[in-house]
Amino acid sequence: QVQLVESGGGLVQAGGSLRLSCAVSGRTFTSYHMGWFRQTPGKEREFVGTISRGGGSTYYADSVKDRFTISRDNGKDTVYLQMSSLKPEDTAVYYCAASRRAMSSRGLEYDYWGQGTQVTVSS
Repeated sequence: QVQLVESGGGLVQAGGSLRLSCAVSGRTFTSYHMGWFRQTPGKEREFVGTISRGGGSTYYADSVKDRFTISRDNGKDTVYLQMSSLKPEDTAVYYCAASRRAMSSRGLEYDYWGQGTQVTVSS
C-alpha cells in the first residue's frame, strides 16, 4: 500500500510563493509518475502538473505554466510543487497522486492519492 502525505499549504498573499511537499511511503517511489491536482468546492478536480519517474520530464496545465514547478527527490521519496506569482484563483485544496502507468492529466490514471493540503491566496 502506498501512502502520500502532503504538507506546506497555508495562507499567502497574491504574488507570493509557497512550496508544497508530498512524501511517499510504502512502495518504490521511482516506480511512480507523480501528479499534482487541485480542487475547490463545487468544482471538478483540476490537473496542475505531472513529473516522470526519473524527474526528467514535466508538463503543466496552461493555467500554472511558467508559475509552478514540479520536482522530485528520489532519495527522499518526495515530490514538490513550487508555486510562485500566486493568484487568488489558485486557492484550492492541492493533492498529490501517484501513477504506475503514465504521466497524465487525467485523474483516473492515478492509483494513489494524498489527503490534500489547503492553499489560500488572499488578494
